[in-house]
Order: sequence, then C-alpha cells, then structure tokens
Amino acid sequence: MAKKGEENMTIEERLENMERELGRIKRRNRWLLGAILLLVGGLVAAGAFKTMIAPAQTQGAGTAKEIRARSIYVEDEKGDTRAALFVNENGPILRLSGEDGYTRAVLGVFKDGPKLWLSDENGKHRVILHVNKDGLVGLGLYDENGKARVKLTVTKYGPSLMLSDENDKIRATLDVIENGPTLLLSDEKGHDRFVAGKAKTVSPDGKTIEYPESSLILFGPDGKVIWSAIK
Repeated sequence: MAKKGEENMTIEERLENMERELGRIKRRNRWLLGAILLLVGGLVAAGAFKTMIAPAQTQGAGTAKEIRARSIYVEDEKGDTRAALFVNENGPILRLSGEDGYTRAVLGVFKDGPKLWLSDENGKHRVILHVNKDGLVGLGLYDENGKARVKLTVTKYGPSLMLSDENDKIRATLDVIENGPTLLLSDEKGHDRFVAGKAKTVSPDGKTIEYPESSLILFGPDGKVIWSAIK
C-alpha cells in the first residue's frame, strides 16, 4: 500500500525513496550486526578468562590452611566431648574419651619427654609408654588394680625386663648389660631363688657375691646356695 502523498510521485521519485529506505535498513543492520559481534566477543573473552583462572583457583583451594587455637574439642552426636587437644603449662596434650566419659588415651609431650597413657573402661591406666630426655625408654603394663606387672626399660646400660606379682614384688628380671645377660627369679618375699648368667647377689651375712656369665645358681628360702654350676 502506498504511503500518503506517494500517489502523486513519479516513478523516479518512488525509486529514490526506496533507495533511501534500503540505505537506512542497511545502516541499521550493520549497527545490529556490530552489537551482536561485540556481545559474542565479550562472551568468548569472559569464557577464556574463566578458563585461565580456573587452575589458579583450584591450586589455591588445594593449599594448606592454618588453624590456630588454644584448644580444640570434638563432640559426638550426643554433645559429649570425645577428643580434646590443648596446650597447658606442661606441654601439648591430646586426650581421647570413650562413650562412657572415661579418658581412654592420653598423649602428651612434656619437658622430660613424650608420654602415652592407655586406660581401661574404668579409667585405670593399663599401658604407659614414655621416652625421657636422658635417653630412658620405658613401657609399663598394669593390672586392673593399677599395679605395675610388667616393666620394660632401655637405658644406656642395656634393656631390662621385670615381672611383678599382685603384691608389687618383683618375681622375675631379665637384663642384658655390657658384661652379659642375667635371669633372676625371686620368691614372694623378694628373695633370690634362681640366677642364670652374670649376677651379683648379697648373702644372708651381708657379703656381696659376684657370679660369672656362665653361672647357674639355686638358692633356698634362707638365701643360701643349695646348688650351683659356676664356670
């Protein structure tokens, strides 16, 4: 349909109007095309930038982070403290508890060295392991009454194993020292009854007796030798 006033135009005038209109349409299309290209370019650039920084972000997420605190407490689903890590005047301590609330394990690093306690369901210490700063290494095993029944130590002189009864009496000792190994068995009163290897004992009259490494001696309840093989 012809616009108002076009019915009086000549064919040449109408062609000129059409050319001008086509020109305006072309210019508008070029602006639209440019805007589209600019938008697409921006999206591509943004994607490339994101791809470039992604590895850096991943690397940063994987680096170690520091947590600084005076103490840390870990609770179970009931709100009971099951683990505690703290530092006091003695040194750093890690404490682990059972469901019953009793402390079952304690690890500490103190001025004289590290120490580990393991306890039973009644809170009694059953295992103690320690390393002193003077070089002494010790392992103690305790009964349900808290009495030491087994002690294993290592000193600069050598290892030593001691076995005790329920009355705290040492009943058996095995030492490996520089001069040789020694096995000593005692009765319930603490009197030596059997010695194998190099040993040193005290006679009933107070005399100190030393035996060579190849010795085998049996003592009576009165402390007197009842049989021996000494070479």
